[in-house]
Amino acid sequence: MNKKEILLFLTLVLPVFVNVQEYGLVRSDEFESSGQFANPFKQPHYLPLNLAIGGDNGGDPDVDAFPMKYEIDYVRVYQKKRGIRSGEIWPDDKGVHINAHGGGILYRDGKYYWFGEHKSETTSSAWVGVTCYSSTDLMNWKNEGVALSVSDDPNSDIVRGSVIERPKVIYNEKTGKFVMWFHLELKGKGYSAARAGLAVSDTPTGPYTYIRSGRVNPGIYPADMTKEDREITFDQKLFDKWWTPEWYDAVNKGLFVKRDLEGGQMSRDMALFVDDDKKAYHIFSSEENLTLNIAELTDDYQDHTGKYIRVFPTGHNEAPAIFKKAGTYWMITSGCTGWAPNEARMFSAPSIWGPWTKHPNPCRGENAELTFGGQSTYILTLPGETDNKYIFMADIWRPKRPIDARYIWLPIQFGDDGIPYIEWVNEWKP
Repeated sequence: MNKKEILLFLTLVLPVFVNVQEYGLVRSDEFESSGQFANPFKQPHYLPLNLAIGGDNGGDPDVDAFPMKYEIDYVRVYQKKRGIRSGEIWPDDKGVHINAHGGGILYRDGKYYWFGEHKSETTSSAWVGVTCYSSTDLMNWKNEGVALSVSDDPNSDIVRGSVIERPKVIYNEKTGKFVMWFHLELKGKGYSAARAGLAVSDTPTGPYTYIRSGRVNPGIYPADMTKEDREITFDQKLFDKWWTPEWYDAVNKGLFVKRDLEGGQMSRDMALFVDDDKKAYHIFSSEENLTLNIAELTDDYQDHTGKYIRVFPTGHNEAPAIFKKAGTYWMITSGCTGWAPNEARMFSAPSIWGPWTKHPNPCRGENAELTFGGQSTYILTLPGETDNKYIFMADIWRPKRPIDARYIWLPIQFGDDGIPYIEWVNEWKP
């Protein structure tokens, strides 16, 4: 290499070292003088950027142009997430905040699939549909696109502008189908439809084919309603005034069950649960959100068997999330305060069919009385043995800008008495 070539190399191809951990620029002499070479595997890592300047088609530049000033505007470094930080912006693989609200997660073949509501800037109505993201570590997510798209057909139940909420997906081993259920409200009808929607796919990411929607278990009484209560006839007009002692008693005895008996029970906020025996269940808010229903699904997970129970009539529970540990079923819900957060509730039972026992708020610490500002949506049970076996998932709603809603994911811990509790953790790894 001659003198001219050496000069060009030193001037034009001199590496600039980028400190990946600090996202800053440092000179190589600063790094060398720091005396941090004792163990390179425990030190910050640097990336050399070759800032070479050449002439046309890679030729030599005009040496008369030198010396010249070479400025770097900025260097962007993409780094995998080091942990889960609730309440912050969660970028996907494209750097965009994950848009999968009110969602749930399916684990299949070593990968997690996160399904949720796509929110827009100004409305929570469905203008896109249900989105899907995938991950192998629950921290770094790939945008898999829209799993279930809204329809442009004005006669479709899921026409653009309808309400699609709380989508959950489970896999049926007998049929090989991925089955999605969600809460559906018809366009322009407010929250009066209160339907359960169904869609299926041959692959986890979709596209999912919309099948139908409707109320649940029409013409069928819940299994836990006594014969005496079934025979009571209510004059609905006598109970137009809510929250009276007489009204509470009537609701407990089936006032709304009988009002909706012919068309089926209302289905709003919902969850799905697959038990150890592969039986699946649809858990949803019903009776104007006053009562939770747990309904058994058919073997293909695409319909209801007709067997269902009511859990805590007049309890005003929504946003159910359920898991099972050591033979005990646990369910976390919220109260009904619209988009505003409230205190979480927790229940347990020795069987999916009950009896269900109410426990105190499982959240502990600052802001626990408001569920840390969020509302439950799902409890993920991790495969295998891990320190953080169960993850409590919740949404921090932003009704003025729905697309900016955030996520709370926290490990569920257990006291010496075996009772679950949830504490805020700034950053943690599953």
